[in-house]
Amino acid sequence: MNDLLDIAEPELKPAFWYGLPHGYRQLDLQPTAEGLTELARQINELPAEARDRADQVFRLYAMVVMMLQKQQVQGCALGMHPDDSGGAALSVLTVSSVATTGVSPKVVLAKLLDDSTATGVDSGVRPVELPVGTGFLIESEHRTVAPGVPPEGQEEPLEGTIWRGMVAIPDTTSSSVITVQMVTGSLELADDYREVLLGTARTVTFTDPAAAEGQVGSGSAAPGTSPGSAEDSIRNAFG
Repeated sequence: MNDLLDIAEPELKPAFWYGLPHGYRQLDLQPTAEGLTELARQINELPAEARDRADQVFRLYAMVVMMLQKQQVQGCALGMHPDDSGGAALSVLTVSSVATTGVSPKVVLAKLLDDSTATGVDSGVRPVELPVGTGFLIESEHRTVAPGVPPEGQEEPLEGTIWRGMVAIPDTTSSSVITVQMVTGSLELADDYREVLLGTARTVTFTDPAAAEGQVGSGSAAPGTSPGSAEDSIRNAFG
């Protein structure tokens, strides 16, 4: 288990901030070495029958964190909300920054929109007005590998259709594009999730909320998220 403790990275000052929607739980993408060591110690002290399962979950978490760190993901949150059938609708919200070295991010995104208009082919790109300027909404549905065990005799993994929405926002302070992305398998709730996605995009800011309130150095929020308790999270179609 010690080989997984190197996923801890020094905390970096974020270049932008955003609000977390209601009903979402933030995944810690910058765990401290001390925190990981303590978690490993607690797992090692569990009874044998529980220790193996907990160790598997710990390793999965470590692999996911390392993957998201490599992809420059600044924030990842998991959502669970009631659906119309009495079950639970699951979704994943990620926020990341993509560098566009040597090219204006606003020009790159505007060209995507221009190409769609010029060819007459709907690429799914449309502009949206945000407090920080113009963003670009892109949404699609596609098939992908789904969790679960395939039926007996089926060699291929299970597949399912997901809805994915993304708002790309030019970073006016650098040559990067901020992406706020939502993914869910509940296609019938795509309209609701689109509103949650757009609501999150509208909270993106390049001004540190803590500094604006004269609270420089406050540790009340995870990196990149706006300070505040769960009660301060963005209200949406799910609550």
